Amino acid sequence: MSEAVPTIEFFEGLPEQVSDVRLRKEKSTGMRNVLMIFEELEAIERFNSFRQKFSKAMNLTDSEGTISVEPDSLRFIYGGPEGDELQRVECSFVIEQEDHWERFMRFMERYAEANEMAYQDKGK
Repeated sequence: MSEAVPTIEFFEGLPEQVSDVRLRKEKSTGMRNVLMIFEELEAIERFNSFRQKFSKAMNLTDSEGTISVEPDSLRFIYGGPEGDELQRVECSFVIEQEDHWERFMRFMERYAEANEMAYQDKGK
């Protein structure tokens, strides 16, 4: 039995490639913040928003199943000479429960391995 390739989708059937993930834990509340950065989005490049089912959530799928996350914010950062070139998209959300955090981290480990990404602790 083969492992499912981990995917991230805003639109059903249209996988996205995350460029960077930043994880932070608020010391006062213990809440964990996730920031995912995408240098490009297939949904925009292919302009599929009218043909694909938008779930109002970002779906993270791997061999354990699907995690459906509703982002707290999506920021579209533009630049270039005319200011109209998409530089990146920043998607952030909060994970409050410990078991949800552990499941998210298992997904990220699989996603990082499948996409040749590495974890780097920029701590103290």
